[in-house]
Amino acid sequence: MFFSQAGARPRMWEASPSEHKKWVEVFKACDEENKGCLSRENFKVAVVMLFGYKPSKIEADAVMSSVDPNTSGILLKEFLDIVRKKKEAQLYRNEIRHIFTAFDRHYRGYLTLEDFKKAFKQVAPKLSERIILEVFRCIVVSHCDFNLYFPND
Repeated sequence: MFFSQAGARPRMWEASPSEHKKWVEVFKACDEENKGCLSRENFKVAVVMLFGYKPSKIEADAVMSSVDPNTSGILLKEFLDIVRKKKEAQLYRNEIRHIFTAFDRHYRGYLTLEDFKKAFKQVAPKLSERIILEVFRCIVVSHCDFNLYFPND
């Protein structure tokens, strides 16, 4: 699946009913004291159960700082929103990886300028070589303002 517009992020992803049910079950399983919320440590366990990794201190701090201070942890609604966003980001990264792999014809783990040109010729054949070179240069330098002018020719 490719995005309809170059660089477009997918619209908000929604979980299937079975996936949503799984998230709720994980929340309940991790809410050991049945308080209706997850502590920092219980949140970490839930992430391990759903995503297979233990969140870093930075990630846990970010999540906990976004929690309503009047509660003693992450409420179910907040948890579901956090998990949905994580899943959405995971799917987006997978999509980017899939697109990259499709253009990395020699399985080198990087794209040369020639690979990049061939990729753009496939997905945007009318895009000028000057624009393609400028985008490649920006990516290589990694500090580019991508508000480039794309003519309608």
